[in-house]
Amino acid sequence: MTTTETDIETVRPAEREGRPWAGMGAIVLTSVAAMTPAFGTAALATPIEHGLGVSATGFGLALSGFFAASALGSFAAKRVAARLPVPVVLTAAGAIALAALALAAAAGNLAVLAAALLVAGAGNALVQPAAGRYIGARVPRGRLSLATGMVSAALGAAPLVPGLLAGFAAGPLGWRAALLLGAVLPVLAIPAAFLARTGRAAAVARPPAATGGGRPVGRVLVLWTLAAGLATIGSNAAASYFVQLGTHSGLSTALAGLMQSLAGVVAVAVRLAAGGFADRAPRRNPALVIAMMLSGAAGLALVAAGSPAAFVAGALLAVAGGWGWTGLLLAAVMRLLPGQGERAGATVQIGLFGGAAVAPLAFGAASSALGVPATVLIAALIVLAGAASMLAGTAALRREAP
Repeated sequence: MTTTETDIETVRPAEREGRPWAGMGAIVLTSVAAMTPAFGTAALATPIEHGLGVSATGFGLALSGFFAASALGSFAAKRVAARLPVPVVLTAAGAIALAALALAAAAGNLAVLAAALLVAGAGNALVQPAAGRYIGARVPRGRLSLATGMVSAALGAAPLVPGLLAGFAAGPLGWRAALLLGAVLPVLAIPAAFLARTGRAAAVARPPAATGGGRPVGRVLVLWTLAAGLATIGSNAAASYFVQLGTHSGLSTALAGLMQSLAGVVAVAVRLAAGGFADRAPRRNPALVIAMMLSGAAGLALVAAGSPAAFVAGALLAVAGGWGWTGLLLAAVMRLLPGQGERAGATVQIGLFGGAAVAPLAFGAASSALGVPATVLIAALIVLAGAASMLAGTAALRREAP
């Protein structure tokens, strides 16, 4: 027997349920701050490469280290998030991001930059498990998908501030100063973390068999984590090489950059809207995740066509629709693991950041060997494989339902 919607009984803290949103704001701010070292470094790639005298391959390896550290750090992070108060965990994540930005700004060679990004990735690993624990303890069941959509939207919004710093600060002030200006986000996030108190009670499950320790639930989690990783590889490849794909399709660099910003805004809106909509029928979250993954694969197939019109339509589907599923998947996993929000957050994070670590290097190598159109089609097939894994996990869950 596995968890179904009716199996879960949530016990709330003594605080009123209607007041979890200040804490959610703190989590969103910390999520953005924890990602700033990676996105800030990525946005400043050209001046950093010139300033440190490193190759694009070496820089890509250092950047991938951030996502790999976030994925691998999830195993320890879920234990930390379960034992320490959520504000303490979020404060630690903000402080690590602040230290990593300072270290990256002072880097004199690639090794120091890579070390800064590894440290930042370890700090970033703390955020999703802490967010899962807070949501499980404070957010009413009827707003669970909206809350996870907010966390997901934070990941979509994270590149916006670094992009502004790269556009307006790096030129007159230099890339080191631009990174230090990015430290404003963790400085703001650290004191805000104390808004995310969970109270004395937390979510628990009824009956005991629904806590997620059995083999059926474990199999579902493996398949869903694999789905997240595969879908992220395809979608992240499109996001990482958005401008390059746009210029290959005939757009100017400026227009492709504008399209990237627009796609980012649409992605944030889709994640929030999808979360609000999914709360009306939470049992359908896995089906919505599958549909969004399929839309992402279709978008990548359109991008591979190579025309400007196909790129515009396909890119919006691939980056916005294809990334809109992340919050819904977190909500689905939280319903599968009642009372284990930190484990739910870590599970989704392993897939997301594991895929993100692989995507840029894999896409770069494949496009050099096979060409851009063929590589984008391969990315679409990888996303399809992710949707198939998600479907297999959902089917296994339904077979075990009473």
